[in-house]
Amino acid sequence: MGSEGPKNVTIHVTGFKKFKGVTENPTETIVTNLKSYVEKRGLPTGVTLGSCTVLETAGDGALPILYNVMESGISNSSSNEQVVWLHLGVNSGAMKFAVERQAVNEATFCCPDELSWQPKRVPIVLEDGGTTLTRETSCSVEAIIQFLKKKGYDVLISDDAGRFVCNYVYYHSLRFAEQKGHKSLFLHVPLFSRINEEMQMQFVVALLEAISSTC
Repeated sequence: MGSEGPKNVTIHVTGFKKFKGVTENPTETIVTNLKSYVEKRGLPTGVTLGSCTVLETAGDGALPILYNVMESGISNSSSNEQVVWLHLGVNSGAMKFAVERQAVNEATFCCPDELSWQPKRVPIVLEDGGTTLTRETSCSVEAIIQFLKKKGYDVLISDDAGRFVCNYVYYHSLRFAEQKGHKSLFLHVPLFSRINEEMQMQFVVALLEAISSTC
């Protein structure tokens, strides 16, 4: 039996539009500009930037687009390809980047989402069980953090993605990725007033490299 060789890595990226209290979401800007930014800078051999999609900041309202994009990414992948879903969300109170290790099966929105839905202490996926169930990324978070810190970035590991839309989307993505044999990861970024746009773009490209080198 011969070796199939190293897998190519395709990373699909999503961000969010505005929501209450955040009139300009930095992840919308990052995801919108990421393809052209990567075209200028390039990525390591074997790494491909797949789809870049901006979602409504809504729970159930974001799911049709999310699942359509994820299904499309799966159907267009090859057997020698590792598919990774990277989701970007903003934490308006943060001063640094945070890689989220897990999501919780609980939706408790602090305010209505952009489609006016505000669940309280309900399971995201009822058939999975109660609201204490967690799903953890299969990406090597520690290795990713080490890679980024060697490049000089101030980044931390978080075990709490909140209970708002970020956690909601991440939970669905982790569940989908587990079923399909692929990977999912979530990154919380600060506002551009804390870390400017150029630095955030550089960080996300470095994160793409980190993910590909540790898959």
